[in-house]
Amino acid sequence: MSPIEVAGFVTGALCVWLVARQNPWNWPIGIANNIAFLVLFWGSGLYADSGLQIVYMALALYGWWAWVRGGVQHSALHVSRTTTPQWVWLAVAGVLGTGLLHWVLVTFTESTVPFWDAITTVLSLLATWGQARKKVECWWLWIAADVIYVPLYAYKELYLTAVLYVGFMVLCVLGLRNWTKDIKKEVPA
Repeated sequence: MSPIEVAGFVTGALCVWLVARQNPWNWPIGIANNIAFLVLFWGSGLYADSGLQIVYMALALYGWWAWVRGGVQHSALHVSRTTTPQWVWLAVAGVLGTGLLHWVLVTFTESTVPFWDAITTVLSLLATWGQARKKVECWWLWIAADVIYVPLYAYKELYLTAVLYVGFMVLCVLGLRNWTKDIKKEVPA
């Protein structure tokens, strides 16, 4: 367990806790987490996961803006459901993205887990899009990714990170519950 893994653990746990509570400060805390995990994952040969952290940083800036100013007339964004066309787009992007990233990892890296690195990376990107747009179903995508991440990180001997992702699953359930309650509050009686 390295200091960088501990930093990733602390900032990651705080970030997801803040997301579940719909606190926009999750985004800058998340950027600190991305920096820690970029270094950690690169050193562990999880190249797609490492590169994902750079994309996360860009999405964090967008998400921070969207949560604060991305609603109607630049107001705060409210929780909503993913539409059918959005699900179709997510499914197509997921399949194509996983296939392309798997090919890149097999062709250009010495990754020992190219498929798992690719699918978790793509699921995480799709979940982050949903999170940035406050789509309640983003939590299901995070749970799916985390279910794969836990054994992947254990296999790579990133045990503290594996434990963190177990905690993420718990926070995801809480976030799903909280965001679902918010949608129900906004439905007129």
